[in-house]
Amino acid sequence: MSKNNYSLDDLKNLPQRHGSFVGIDSDGCVFDTMSVKQKQHFHPLIIKYWGLEACEKELRACAEFVNLYSKTRGSNRFPALLRVFELFADYPGVRESGVTLPETGALRAYIRSGLPLGNPSLKDEVTRTKDPELTRILEWSLAINADIGARMAPVPPFAWAKRALEMIRSHSDVIVVSQTPEEALIKEWNIHNLSSYVDLIAGQELGTKTEHIRMAAGDKYPLKRVLLIGDAQGDLAAAGAAGVCFYPISPGSEESSWERFCTEAYAKFLGGTFAGGYEQRLTAEFNALLPETPPWSR
Repeated sequence: MSKNNYSLDDLKNLPQRHGSFVGIDSDGCVFDTMSVKQKQHFHPLIIKYWGLEACEKELRACAEFVNLYSKTRGSNRFPALLRVFELFADYPGVRESGVTLPETGALRAYIRSGLPLGNPSLKDEVTRTKDPELTRILEWSLAINADIGARMAPVPPFAWAKRALEMIRSHSDVIVVSQTPEEALIKEWNIHNLSSYVDLIAGQELGTKTEHIRMAAGDKYPLKRVLLIGDAQGDLAAAGAAGVCFYPISPGSEESSWERFCTEAYAKFLGGTFAGGYEQRLTAEFNALLPETPPWSR
């Protein structure tokens, strides 16, 4: 299904064609884009907008840990930014450098507000509060989208991911579930001619990944007939919150993870033998991959 945008009604009224449902994350899962987006677009713009050039090395270490190499990999950009700033404030040598530490009070309040975390709600908060820090965060977030749109070259999907999409499309209802802005998602899936493999593309504007699954799958399918595929601990947590199955795409071993899905795991899911010991073994392997504590704090 290919559209320029999707609504909550589209998500809630998704037609049921099959007896099973699959939600698939996008960045770092179908496309090998995580490192490029973070290192070349997100992190340089944090440095620019908060004037942290004097501590670029330290900021990048914190940002890469949060967004790529820890259990917070794949988080929504706003909680991730807060975590980066928290780690940065305690990074060895940063306070002594004299650099001005970013203010986090308004960002923390926004994250705790219960609003869907994305540019539309942040823009409304900026209009309502006139808060200078929220204004800076919105400008940073919009600049990221513009920079990625203008400068980032298309990154092809993992080869086995495309094969998996072909398989899933024939046997399950399937949507993209992501915390990436919808416009960027749709552009990426359209460029690589993958939109026809999914029924809907849900970005951060339509809520969290758990909400995406709950709204789209609803009570149409037994929980063991619903699967979320992702590459981050947030995806595992989203599946757990929704009470559905989870298949991990392991960072650094994405192609082999997708190959195992195509040759083994998807058949188990369709056959009703995925949940239980098999899923638990995969989850245990996945949990061991990414740490909670940064190396400089151990």
